[in-house]
Parts: sequence; C-alpha cells; structure tokens
Amino acid sequence: MTWMYIVCGVLLAIALVTDLRSMKIPNKLTLPGIVVGLLFNTLVGGWHGFLFAATGLGTGFGFMLILYWMGAIGAGDVKLFGLIGAWTGAAFAWQSALYSIFFAGIIGIGILLWRRETIMRLRRVAFNLGGFFLFRSGKALTSGREAHLRFPFMTAVIPGAVSAYLYFLP
Repeated sequence: MTWMYIVCGVLLAIALVTDLRSMKIPNKLTLPGIVVGLLFNTLVGGWHGFLFAATGLGTGFGFMLILYWMGAIGAGDVKLFGLIGAWTGAAFAWQSALYSIFFAGIIGIGILLWRRETIMRLRRVAFNLGGFFLFRSGKALTSGREAHLRFPFMTAVIPGAVSAYLYFLP
C-alpha cells in the first residue's frame, strides 16, 4: 500500500513542476499514470484491486469534472485527480480533492489580499449580483477570462494530498 502513495507522490511532484512552468499538466504524465495505476492495482489485488482503482479513477475524475465545467480548474487537473484515484482509491481521491479546494481558497484569498484587489472584486460582484436580481439583466459576474484570478492549482493539490495522506496515515 505504501508503494501506491510513493508513486502517486512522485507523479504529483512532476505535475507540480510542469504546472508551475507552463500552467498545464501534460497528457504524457496523466494518461500513462492512470493506466499504470489501474494495472498495478489489478496485478496486486486482482479484481478487487481493479475495482479499487476504477472507483478511485471515477471518483477523482468525476468530482473534478464538475469543477472543470464550472471553469474553476483545467482539464489537466481533472485527469490528475483521476490518476490520484487510480493509484490510491476513491476515499483518498475524494479527501485530496476536498483539501485541495480548501487550500486553493486560502491561496486565492492570499493573492487577492496581496494584490489589494479584494474591495474592487467585492464591489464588482455586489454590483453585478444586484443588477442581475433587481433588473434581471443577466450580465455575467465577470467580463471575460482576464478578470479571473489564476494560479497553478498544483500549489493547492500538493498540500491537499499531503493532508489527505496524513488523515489516512496508518
């Protein structure tokens, strides 16, 4: 069981480096990682190992796919959580995702405070929400992708995965 966490940790470290450099997590990392995770768990645990990895893959991928559809994360992050689940199972993938979202919120608030954009963003959200509810204008909360706060999500995934590992520590 320890090997699964070690391999997953190494793959996460590689993903961190690529995400910091290019804001992308390549398919060359995630897709083979998913396949090898499924194969490894199948070889070690038979059908039970395959079901363990497949449910982990579905849990990690499915939960993050919802966030991708909302525009919160990129497609590489979705596949990465599928990889995490394929190696470590559904419970760990779920816990890692929840912790990662928590750390992403802390990082986002920190960036907003550092840039001193918090008041401006709160005014914009309040104005647009007021316009939507009072006048039914339907105007979007932001005026384009450039208005979104962006940072490499891996900076939140690493502490999220470490926190999940500490939670599941035998």
